[in-house]
Amino acid sequence: MAKRRITQETFDAAVRENLEEFEMDPNEALRDAVEQFESQGVDLSCIVKAVPAVSSDEKPEEQTHEVLQALDSLQTGKDITEVMTELKHFTEQCSFGFAQRYLAAQKDAYPIILSYVKKSLEEQEAVLATLAALGALTDGQPDLLDAEGQQILLDVLKKYQSDSSVMCAAICVVRHCCLKHEQNRQDLVKGGVLPLLTTAITQHIASANLVKGASAALRVMTFDDDVRATFGHAHDHAKMIVLEHNGLKILIEAAKAHLDKTSVVSEVCATLSRLAVRNEFCQDICDLGGLKLMVTLLADSYESAELVRQVLAAIRAVAGNDDVKDAVVSAGGVQLIVIAMNRHMSNSAVCEQGCACLSVLALRKPNNCKVIMENEGALAAVQAMKTHADVVNVQKQACMLLRNLVAHMQNYSQPILEMGAEALIAQALKLHQDCSDICKAALRDLGCQVELRELWTGKHGSISN
Repeated sequence: MAKRRITQETFDAAVRENLEEFEMDPNEALRDAVEQFESQGVDLSCIVKAVPAVSSDEKPEEQTHEVLQALDSLQTGKDITEVMTELKHFTEQCSFGFAQRYLAAQKDAYPIILSYVKKSLEEQEAVLATLAALGALTDGQPDLLDAEGQQILLDVLKKYQSDSSVMCAAICVVRHCCLKHEQNRQDLVKGGVLPLLTTAITQHIASANLVKGASAALRVMTFDDDVRATFGHAHDHAKMIVLEHNGLKILIEAAKAHLDKTSVVSEVCATLSRLAVRNEFCQDICDLGGLKLMVTLLADSYESAELVRQVLAAIRAVAGNDDVKDAVVSAGGVQLIVIAMNRHMSNSAVCEQGCACLSVLALRKPNNCKVIMENEGALAAVQAMKTHADVVNVQKQACMLLRNLVAHMQNYSQPILEMGAEALIAQALKLHQDCSDICKAALRDLGCQVELRELWTGKHGSISN
């Protein structure tokens, strides 16, 4: 059942009543209002949970939140150079949380900020400040962007191609406005945003912030995350980035330039994962040195759980190509994956990706299965199942790996069973309905007794009331 919603004014009135009628102190008044509304099943995620601020010339009933005071200071129609401080204050207030951004948007902040972006286009410092404000406001609110805003963003990206700081700020807005918004993605791609992003990476390859931001923006263009869109263009956008804009080579070269910056290479690996949508693209990533890069990162930076997770996800994606599977194994990838899993056994996301990676490498590849068994990959999967019994995706991927290992190599069934796999799979079957099929398939292929319920025999029969 959907939760109830209230307006900010209703919440503020309740806080004010606690202050005036019940003489509570501000913290108590706020806490009581939150508890009262939450006990009634009200969703307060879009509510600023703070006592409204008051200035010396305001009456108590005219108290407003700081983000609205900051917005109000921008509504005087001043020249852009006169409101730089106010813009920075507004940006800061929006950065505190989604509720502040939502409240500002409800009070028409978007057209006000966009008007300042338009006024600032000729002044580098001013355009930086206005884009920062727009980026803060649109975080989590992609619906705010309209056709005029799209065109202004594209104009800024074209006009300031040589300025990495302005490009970073504009790319941030692009990313915020394309996340969970299919129409914005399609409109901006039609407007030519993809070559602007790839060119920016090439032109400013030394800028870690720009490479990271532009990689993330390219990745968002390949998402299919807008529930309102019946059909998305995620696959088409991925193909365009690769085939029309040389995206794979550009990203791999950018990652090589920042091997010492974990957050940058993590971002690039995550984007490469999203671009490996065709068999030939997987091979291209390998041929361009992408696989060598991933293996190097896994060997040299295995202490970083987030980087390991992204690298494993990237290897998993490119290993969809059978030739790349063999290349991963030949490069010592199996040993490194198992080492990374054991190092981060307490991290469910790493365990999930590690099991998934090994599962893909084992699929239809008996020789790879042999390498995985010799390097204790099955044992790592069993340990992951023990450690993360409550995480359904770890259970799924581990069961898939165990099944792939014995599908063509039945002699591995007994060693895997001796690790305690049967009890763990049975436990997963009991705890997680979502992985019922894969658990039963794993038990069956391991030679264990399993109840495979026959849902329909295909025979005619009478229907009784």
